[in-house]
Amino acid sequence: MTTAPNPRELTARSADGSRLHIEVYGSEGAPAIVLAHGWTCSTLFWAAQTDALSADHRVIVYDQRGHGRSPAVGRGGYTTDALADDLEAVLGATLAPGEKAVLAGHSMGGMTLMAASARPAFREHAAAALLCSTGSSKLVAESRVVPMRPGRVRTRLTRLILGARAPLGPVTGVSKRILRYGTMGPGTAPDRVDTCARIVHACPRPVRVAWSQVLGELDLDAQVGELRIPTAVIAGTADRLTPPVLARRLAEALPDCAGLTELTGMGHMTPVEAPEAVTAVLRGLVNDHLTAERAAADNATEESGV
Repeated sequence: MTTAPNPRELTARSADGSRLHIEVYGSEGAPAIVLAHGWTCSTLFWAAQTDALSADHRVIVYDQRGHGRSPAVGRGGYTTDALADDLEAVLGATLAPGEKAVLAGHSMGGMTLMAASARPAFREHAAAALLCSTGSSKLVAESRVVPMRPGRVRTRLTRLILGARAPLGPVTGVSKRILRYGTMGPGTAPDRVDTCARIVHACPRPVRVAWSQVLGELDLDAQVGELRIPTAVIAGTADRLTPPVLARRLAEALPDCAGLTELTGMGHMTPVEAPEAVTAVLRGLVNDHLTAERAAADNATEESGV
């Protein structure tokens, strides 16, 4: 996987004072894309997208609290409201007043967008959105990590596995096979499995456990209805963590669904497993809902003689 040129690094402070690490790729004035990663990941998760898009876009990525270079917080600092606070802080630190961007979130990053959907900064800056490999509720009940029929036993076992307090340990052949089973499609290339394993294993154990408890009780169904901008949805057909049924529910509930893409054979880590497909959807959202609006506004200004 290639890497985009060195980014500008920024720091934002969330509503509770938590520090957030931000990286900005590309040129000032280019159409902006803001990417929020998922549980146990970091800015590195979006490397394929920053590399592909930064030549003609301004790509903004940040580490969710407790991940990557954003420090861990106290016990009460892991909530969906905190995710929304953090996104607002990032938007305020990187976008000019009134500036629009395409916002995308993978897994917990998608939940971040849902949690922030009614926030003033989100309404001010979001032109369109992408919800990638995510869901708004019933994550544990719908998960297929445990190969059993749906029901109370499977849900209980899934909750225990996802919330396990044991350290992940070093990246080994065995740990990569376990990660691929749980989060990626069976045909995923070994180098992409290795990339995800190194990112996931770098997440501190207390942070991983704290967020697992939040995700286990997630209910953002009401917030989906507040996503009043064009919103695309992506799912992998082999996703065991957030199966396609969750994506289909999102597509049905969104006020303005910009399309549901189901990627055959892909698992949960779609931006890494199918980077070209995810990047293409992002480009389409920019072209349809950001670049086109800019061009229309420029034409209106020229016609008015201002």
